[in-house]
Amino acid sequence: MLDVLGLDPDDELVYRALLGRPNSTAILLADLGVLPKAHVDKSLSRLVEWGLATRSVDERFTAAPPAMALGALISQRRDGLRMAEHALVTFAEEHRAAMTGNSISDLIEVVTGVDAIRHRFLQVQQAARTEVRSFITAPFVALPPDENTAEPVAIGRGVRFRAVLDRAVLGEPGIVDDAIDSLGRGVQLRVADELPMKLVLADADLGLVPLAVTAAGEPGAVLLHRSGLLAALDALFETVWRAARPLELSGTDGETDPTVEVAAEGPTDLDRRILALLLAGLTDLTAATQLGLSPRTLHRRLRHLMDLAGVRTRMQLGAHAMRNGWTEVPCTRGAHPSCERACIPVSSAGRSTSAASPNAVHTIASATR
Repeated sequence: MLDVLGLDPDDELVYRALLGRPNSTAILLADLGVLPKAHVDKSLSRLVEWGLATRSVDERFTAAPPAMALGALISQRRDGLRMAEHALVTFAEEHRAAMTGNSISDLIEVVTGVDAIRHRFLQVQQAARTEVRSFITAPFVALPPDENTAEPVAIGRGVRFRAVLDRAVLGEPGIVDDAIDSLGRGVQLRVADELPMKLVLADADLGLVPLAVTAAGEPGAVLLHRSGLLAALDALFETVWRAARPLELSGTDGETDPTVEVAAEGPTDLDRRILALLLAGLTDLTAATQLGLSPRTLHRRLRHLMDLAGVRTRMQLGAHAMRNGWTEVPCTRGAHPSCERACIPVSSAGRSTSAASPNAVHTIASATR
């Protein structure tokens, strides 16, 4: 755990042992089975050197208070990271200046193999300073969305995330739960009927585009640096983003049995998720599978919503849902990092979806196919 501060695992073991046993000798710690005495001696010397322990004249050792000793190390490491960030900006500018006018081979890096692609995928996100944008399509070759550890870390730094999902991705096992987690962290998600490729963009500086499997059977990708080609992919993303439909899902957090009909005065969170998936173009069967429901339960929920809305057809239900905000996830202003106002789905033209969209209404009406 303390290796991020530069401590060896042996040093951490000895420090933990000292915390509960002040005035211990190296022989006592070794007798307790912490480590062999030779290792204990080395660790104690390093702990004293780092200010994490004190040594008495009779060779007894006491751990320094963690809040003071470890706090100082953390501050030193934080200062070092801040200096490294400043150096990164300087190096990046020098690199960008050196790349100007270089050949195509200097602007494009070919990456081969699952491990190498996964490493570059995480690096691209870690390099982002303001925004990460992506196209998500199936199958997931290098890294499934739920294993993307770089996303929450980058969001914690204030990086904005926008992603467009291929409609077929919503049928992948577990993807809806992962989407709910991402939305809860402030990620903006939209759904497109079909995406041309996988894509990850970090600001306007880096882009990762998977290639077809090589002749050797390994997947490949290209890492693009700032160039006309990267600018074209930037424009492609924004075009697709404007045309895609916002995805809004709410979670039940395991508090409500999804088969129990409650909140008769309005749609439940589960109802909103059903409507959101159907509006995204999923069939009844696929939506039910993603939500862990039987088709019969899903149909019962839809029937309940139709009764609640006072309508007789799915077309009418879709229109009523859009007019009355049933596809919106309840959210107070500023509850999500990316919210500039309450979470209201916006159409591809940027208008509020409070007016029923003919395409969206038709999507619910045709979801049984």
